[in-house]
Amino acid sequence: MRGFVLAIVALLLVSGDAGRYAPQLYRNASDALYSPLVNESLSASASTAPFSQPDFVYTPQAAALPLLWLATQQGYSPAEQLLAETAQQYRVTYWLERLVERDNASAAWALYQLLGEEQASERFVYLAAKGNVPEAQLTFAMASEDPEVRETWLLRAANLDYEPAQAALADWYLLQGEQKKAKPWLAKIADNNMQSAFKYGRLLWDENKRNQAKAYFKKAADGGHKQAAELGRVLKTYSPITPIQASTFVWPSDKVCHQRIQLFATSLSTITRANALYQQYRQDTRLKPLSLCIAPPIWLENDSVDCSENFNGSNRLGCDIRPLAPVVEKRQLTHAVVVSTQGKASVQNGVMFLDISDDYSVFVHELAHFAGFIDEYPLSRSAANRYCQPTRIGNFAPPNLVVDGMLTYQPIATVKLWQQALADNNPSLPRDPSSLLVGKAKTCEAIQRNAYKPSVEVTFMEHHDIGVIPALYLRLWQAQLENPNAQRPISMNLFQAFHKQGNTDSAGQWLDVYESGFAQPTLVK
Repeated sequence: MRGFVLAIVALLLVSGDAGRYAPQLYRNASDALYSPLVNESLSASASTAPFSQPDFVYTPQAAALPLLWLATQQGYSPAEQLLAETAQQYRVTYWLERLVERDNASAAWALYQLLGEEQASERFVYLAAKGNVPEAQLTFAMASEDPEVRETWLLRAANLDYEPAQAALADWYLLQGEQKKAKPWLAKIADNNMQSAFKYGRLLWDENKRNQAKAYFKKAADGGHKQAAELGRVLKTYSPITPIQASTFVWPSDKVCHQRIQLFATSLSTITRANALYQQYRQDTRLKPLSLCIAPPIWLENDSVDCSENFNGSNRLGCDIRPLAPVVEKRQLTHAVVVSTQGKASVQNGVMFLDISDDYSVFVHELAHFAGFIDEYPLSRSAANRYCQPTRIGNFAPPNLVVDGMLTYQPIATVKLWQQALADNNPSLPRDPSSLLVGKAKTCEAIQRNAYKPSVEVTFMEHHDIGVIPALYLRLWQAQLENPNAQRPISMNLFQAFHKQGNTDSAGQWLDVYESGFAQPTLVK
């Protein structure tokens, strides 16, 4: 009975369409959709089924949509807009598809959303984007692998004041290293978008507008941005300085420091990472027995050191460390860790280079390289030829690797070192079972040579993130720290750097430092 009443109401409301006059069709359809009588009847009938189900074929809404379509065909734009809105509201794909045939952008975007990415045609997104639907323009831009296409459509959406597109465009420019193009878009939305406020603050910091930058960091932190909050805490602890401004440092008096290691951050971005590494080291009980000491980070002013992800054509992260010489002298350093923006982590004699994405497990892995440990994952062919030949491995003597020789392992002295470490009764170091368990290492696979390590487990020298540090490795590590011949301190790096530059006086003085241990020269200015 209720359906019959609704049908009568619908017929009464649409009875004025005989002339098919578009404005009249539009008014009749609007009455059918928004009449209080209809709405009251609909609320009483409780729409338990989707609008497009057969039970609702004769509802006022169902009767209204064809009227809107007739008016739309006559080019009456208000009817087309209302038809698109209503079809989207009630999820009526039929009328949306008819509107798409008329290149209606709103209907195309609604249909794309209703059908989902897998079922919808890419044409719907493109049509909606062409019709200045900013959500579609953003979707179309991010789906494209063509840089020019992506930038074009991000710009179109951003110029329609669509904030997600403005944020995406700023991110795109930052990714391309075009900070000047990113800055105005970040500035436009920084008051409402906390991620953009944080990034805008970083750009201001790099321009030495540091008070303004701090204000945006605080805004982002107050808005719940975790990185901004962490950066705020770091800014209370550290300030950027030049190497000349570094103070002296009092090393721990309650332990021997065979390695004195200084962390350096090269930018606002990297000081947070350097501080995190330092704090994690302080909490790492595994490394506490080792006779190495690490000083809190020094935050270097912008451009204090020149770093590159392909330093000297090495395809690895590296920096010109000569500007660090005053700090090495003043703090009596043996090793340094430089945290830069981007590149492949590595250790070169007494200097470790990390990028901003390297986590604490990478740091620990590279610290072991300071003590002469070698990687247990497959080396490149050239590296394997250098390290894995029985006649050469004794020159490097990594504490965690031997290879097959003519009659026995080579070098045999390393096996004796393993046995000695097992017998070591140092109570501060963890102990392994009394038997020596030797496992295969992958280090030399590139040249098909068998290599062995003093563990059957996957260690941190093979997989830094999931590998363990066996107790025996900690004993070997300590033995290496106590062996002066196993050290390759930063003085060797400085000698090489100054020598390459042609500064023979400074090169000679740092060579003297290398040969005499901790003694420091008076540097030539």
